[in-house]
Amino acid sequence: MSELLWQPSQERINRSNMTRFMEFVNERMGTGFSEYAELYDWSVHNIPDFWAAIWDFMDVIHSRGSDQVVDDAYKMPGATWFSGAKLNFAENLLRYRDEELAIIFWGEASQPRHLTFSQLYSEVARVAASMREMGIQPGDRVVGYMPNVPETVIAMLAASSLGAVWSSCSPDFGIQGVLDRFGQIQPRLLFTIDGYSFKGKHLDVRSRLGKILEEISSVERVVMVPFLESDPDISSVPKAQHYEDFCTDYPGEIEFTKLPFEHPQYIMYSSGTTGKPKCMVHGAGGVLLNHLKELALHTDLGRGDRLFYFTTCGWMMWNWLVSALACGSTIVLYDGNPFYPDPEVLWRMAEQEKVTAFGTSAGYITGLQNAGVKPGRDFDLSPLRTVMSTGSPLPAEGFEYVYSEIKRDVQLASIAGGTDLIGCFFLGNPIGPVYAGELQCRGLGMKVQAYDDQGNPVINQKGELVCTAAFPSMPLYFWDDPDGAKYRDAYFDVFPGIWRHGDFIEVNDRGGVVIYGRSDATLNPGGVRIGTAEIYRQVDLLDEVEDSLVVGQDWGNDQRVVLFVKPNPGYQVDDELRQRIKKTVRENASPRHVPAKIIQVPDIPYTLNMKKVELAVKRTLQGQEVKNKDALRNPESLQYFEDIPELQQE
Repeated sequence: MSELLWQPSQERINRSNMTRFMEFVNERMGTGFSEYAELYDWSVHNIPDFWAAIWDFMDVIHSRGSDQVVDDAYKMPGATWFSGAKLNFAENLLRYRDEELAIIFWGEASQPRHLTFSQLYSEVARVAASMREMGIQPGDRVVGYMPNVPETVIAMLAASSLGAVWSSCSPDFGIQGVLDRFGQIQPRLLFTIDGYSFKGKHLDVRSRLGKILEEISSVERVVMVPFLESDPDISSVPKAQHYEDFCTDYPGEIEFTKLPFEHPQYIMYSSGTTGKPKCMVHGAGGVLLNHLKELALHTDLGRGDRLFYFTTCGWMMWNWLVSALACGSTIVLYDGNPFYPDPEVLWRMAEQEKVTAFGTSAGYITGLQNAGVKPGRDFDLSPLRTVMSTGSPLPAEGFEYVYSEIKRDVQLASIAGGTDLIGCFFLGNPIGPVYAGELQCRGLGMKVQAYDDQGNPVINQKGELVCTAAFPSMPLYFWDDPDGAKYRDAYFDVFPGIWRHGDFIEVNDRGGVVIYGRSDATLNPGGVRIGTAEIYRQVDLLDEVEDSLVVGQDWGNDQRVVLFVKPNPGYQVDDELRQRIKKTVRENASPRHVPAKIIQVPDIPYTLNMKKVELAVKRTLQGQEVKNKDALRNPESLQYFEDIPELQQE
């Protein structure tokens, strides 16, 4: 039984948007819900009523209402949402025009910047007018090769106001990584910067741009945002124009183009470690409704709140963060390394900017823990109400660290979903308890279950994460997939008509969830399925270990567990450490979890979105080619997994 770590006060429950929404539903539907579980159950069994309630409760700005919420909630793929409705995504994010702060920006190489909602609106108006003069039309692609700065948000909103489709990559993507993404979607307009800063190093991107533009002939103009230099030299960049020269002096109103609910808003990308990334096209209405639900209800955001999420513009959490503007909340952007110049930099920012919701990755929390950082002792975090974690499963020890060293009275929301839905299946619940190692709840309207191998739903057992009903933020389609074959193969190849997400989970009888890792990386020694996260949780307990990666190796007629370890400085993976690892895993997990081989490596490969690439390592071990190494942050690390003698031994 997991340890109960936190419960909200009755005052917090009463003030929450979740409670307000529950009362709204009770009044509208004649129900008498008082618990989240009741509301969730209603939301997944009355899907049209639920999403209609979200539309009205969140007061979506629109020029025409819908004829029908959904044609068939169990048609996957292909359900049609809010047919007939007309809206504009940017108009909903720019509904406020006052002097409250809209954006706070901190960066390694920059002084803090602050923009009010009024200033943000005016800046978007300037850029949108310039795009209109250029002839940008609904459906055109506008892209950003940009760091996490205010101008990225401004460019996205300007494009969206016209109905153009936005897509972005962070500047740490290499040339091929950008070509694999933007090259597929053929953008007309590209926003970029002269360079960026990471760990104190200034990195110029202008030399890459010439090669990128040689391959993407569709780009008509490049808008250069000054970042490292106040007046950067753009002579080496074809079709380039300074940001201020591009922007018109436009003092008027934004002309928001109203478009159908399912008009494309974003193009997102899969990690691309097994080939070119899949280009997922997401609709404006679906993204907006789902984000409003997640941010206003599950994250309890409203006016006066300040939301920070550590992310780059190449990760879907950037898109998620920006949508908080629609709640009237301040979004806090950070660009740079979260441990530079020291591990406390983000907490200084949180104290100074009075952050109320702090979002990060499980790896960052583990890094803080290993570095001995004590934010609650060293900083005034009194405004902080919520800490969020995603990217990988947060172990129980990470939960305990948050409550012992960050803040005792805080909601820790370990959340999970994916780029595929540009949102979450599992979210925080501000009116519910937090248990160590558990995600609090399944998100409203998301009919998620764990399936056994026979396709039966199971409780308190491990199984495949599936979603058995449609939801508005499903991809509309994949780019260059005219017959939908890539789309169907991605989610519906195992259970026809049911979304299989590719994670290995357990849903318990109180509605909490534990994630055990990717199901396609699930270990199977002796025919028993083991999630990789179960082993990481134990290995992360050891001071000697900086990082690790586990895969299954086919051996004989079975599979054996192989653990690769990157030791902390000053340590080696010797027989003594191997025995400590095995003992820890055996005692805290099970004998079946104990690795058969424990091998030292100098680095662990990650995607650009900081996810471990177990499948790429497994392919390397099997002598197969990893086709798209540009999708990796550190592709050179894969060479360490080639021809390892220990793997040919008993």
